[in-house]
Amino acid sequence: MRLTTRGRYAVTAILDLALHAEAGPVTLADIAARQDISLAYLEQLFAKLRKTGLVCSVRGPGGGYFLARAPEAMSVAAIIAAVDESVDATRCGGARNCHGEARCLTHDLWEDLSGAIAEFLGRVTLADLIERRRRERSPLGATSPILRRGSTGGPRATQPTPVIPAIET
Repeated sequence: MRLTTRGRYAVTAILDLALHAEAGPVTLADIAARQDISLAYLEQLFAKLRKTGLVCSVRGPGGGYFLARAPEAMSVAAIIAAVDESVDATRCGGARNCHGEARCLTHDLWEDLSGAIAEFLGRVTLADLIERRRRERSPLGATSPILRRGSTGGPRATQPTPVIPAIET
């Protein structure tokens, strides 16, 4: 499977932006420092994210970037696609020429896997990632949600019941 650093960094950077947007526009320098991503690389990614309408920028003092859409309306798949990235488990990039000029024996398997990954990433929104991160950092020490199959067959996030220690008196 190929999901390069470009797709991973785009998702990481836009999640960082969303988590820190309450104080106003977020600078790429701040994201670069927090996430240990090259500023020049972030500039390239954000140019693409801006072109596709996922982020907007403000110039000048106090400027930076902010989300152009609600986090609920932004899927991880859209973020990855915005930076010209795709998730493809086939060796041939979907061209069906993985065995010389012919399709390999397992091409359909890998093509189905690519479709399942794309479908999953299409269902996960930026809001889901924000909520998960906030639950992980909550003062109650909540754990990460567990993905379980919902009634429609898709994943459904459920939070494990926290164990509250007994207070000795």
